[in-house]
Amino acid sequence: MRKLYLVPLLLTLTPSLYGDTLIHCERLIDGVHNKLLTKQTVRVRDNRIERVEAGFTAGDDVINLGDATCMPGLIDMHVHLTQELSPDRQLARFTQDPQDTAYASVRYAEKTLMAGFTTVRDLGSSHNLSISMRNAIDKGHIIGPRIFTAGKSLATTGGHADPSNGKNSALRGDPGPAQGVINSVSDAKKAVRQRYKEGADLIKITATGGVLSQAASGQNAQFTEEELAAIISIAKDYGFKVAAHAHGKEGMERAIRAGIDSIEHGTYMDKDTMTLMKQYGTTYVPTISAGKFVAEKAEIDGYFSELVRPKAAAIGPLIQGTFAEAYKAGVKIAFGTDCGVCPHGDNAKEFVYMVEAGMPAMQAIQSATRAAAILLGEESDLGTITKGKRADIVAVAGNPLTDIDRMLNMLFVMKDGRVYKQ
Repeated sequence: MRKLYLVPLLLTLTPSLYGDTLIHCERLIDGVHNKLLTKQTVRVRDNRIERVEAGFTAGDDVINLGDATCMPGLIDMHVHLTQELSPDRQLARFTQDPQDTAYASVRYAEKTLMAGFTTVRDLGSSHNLSISMRNAIDKGHIIGPRIFTAGKSLATTGGHADPSNGKNSALRGDPGPAQGVINSVSDAKKAVRQRYKEGADLIKITATGGVLSQAASGQNAQFTEEELAAIISIAKDYGFKVAAHAHGKEGMERAIRAGIDSIEHGTYMDKDTMTLMKQYGTTYVPTISAGKFVAEKAEIDGYFSELVRPKAAAIGPLIQGTFAEAYKAGVKIAFGTDCGVCPHGDNAKEFVYMVEAGMPAMQAIQSATRAAAILLGEESDLGTITKGKRADIVAVAGNPLTDIDRMLNMLFVMKDGRVYKQ
């Protein structure tokens, strides 16, 4: 019997040419049971899980993970893989070409995968770079997580994600549906169809103002009910789910009533909003990590513009408290960080913040596995370690249910049956 032990790897290991690969897990969180399983063998054939067996099964290719806890590949439902926040973010829009941004973002994708996140939902990129990155990863040209991307976010004129915000009048122009900016029902329909044409996997809208846009309000409602209804109706025609960036109550509630699939951030939701989310089955993606990061940076002179700084200081510190209330109220929650605002590779800090706010560690992990896969519409392929699912398996040393900080140090990463970290 050939055994593969814990040794540093410089190259990825392809699925075995000799038969099944057996992964010995001292502990297993399978995404199905609400309890920790012990001494389990996960049998992988090609890029799929063949079965899970009690005990340590012998075989030709055994990966012995020692005193580790295995779990499904983690899913981050809110990232921006082609950017990372810095004090010169606004200037970079004028000094960098799209190809500069693309090359810089390759390392962000690899950091994310090495942190144990085998799948992400990218909720907005310029120049459709996240679509190109998704394709490059799928073809094996670069290393990174499986990406489901919205391409360009949809905004209203002057709203959060209007690409002309912050530019002088000579450069501002009048972007329209092709650039993701809408101002009517007709525009809304065209903008969704344009994302389909470009190869997006879902739609992301900015239902309210945002923190980082060069605009005064971080929470005002920015779409009419008629525009929201048009977006969601056309999105359903094309098989798209729709995510809504939203901080303010009114914009959130308009989106929920229109049938939005998820609310991102959700800072100023109240009990009525939470009741409405439960009524409509809307999922909440909190992004506590981004809130904490921008609140911290707001204390540094010059990090943000004078338009952005007060919004970051006001909104950032509130998200963890909102999450705590939403969890207690029974709102559906899926894991999301907004990495790209906060640093890529630090995604697992979100688990620590969720547990701090009162969510049990098992539920926090399930929010990044089974619950996230359900929101993606990919529960037949992802989110649990069960027969037939994709062989996305990660592991941390020790037991994360008793020490959630263990999630910060990923020691094993397999995606689609290929070992990337061991």
